[in-house]
Amino acid sequence: MTSRPPLSADDLRNLLGETLHTEVVEHFAAKSPDLPREYVLRQVTECLRYLYLVSRHREQLGGLFLPVEQDIDEIWHYLILQTREYRALCEERLPGRFFIEHRSIAYEDYQQEPGREQAVEEALRWIPLYCREFGSFDEGALPHWTIVRFLHEQMDLSLADISSLEPVAPA
Repeated sequence: MTSRPPLSADDLRNLLGETLHTEVVEHFAAKSPDLPREYVLRQVTECLRYLYLVSRHREQLGGLFLPVEQDIDEIWHYLILQTREYRALCEERLPGRFFIEHRSIAYEDYQQEPGREQAVEEALRWIPLYCREFGSFDEGALPHWTIVRFLHEQMDLSLADISSLEPVAPA
């Protein structure tokens, strides 16, 4: 079985469509003019990576909390408000072909619900899937994924070590 190459930022932009992608980037660049444009582009890419993962790996990730930063969540909110385009993205262009519903919860609140151990187990379920779909984590992804940043900065794991984590079966 041959593996396909990782999805690029251009692949994801094409799923969203050039017009909506440009609109989203422009909206968030204007909202945070102090951020470099490349950073805003990466925020949009990481939001699309999130949606792609949830869509492609519905059985493994359905109902899981994938801890992205608030900025990514805000981009997702913006996309949802573009109802026709968001529905088409979910149901026609993303691989799972289903509407991805949204529920906001802070990471700190989530840790209280299932407990820290389950939060870690769930993180170890999606990190390998992310790397399989998009390649290894890099410095550009770090600001956008809470648990990856925690593993890197607090647990002193290198990005290579994080990217090579093995999948964990659901408990």
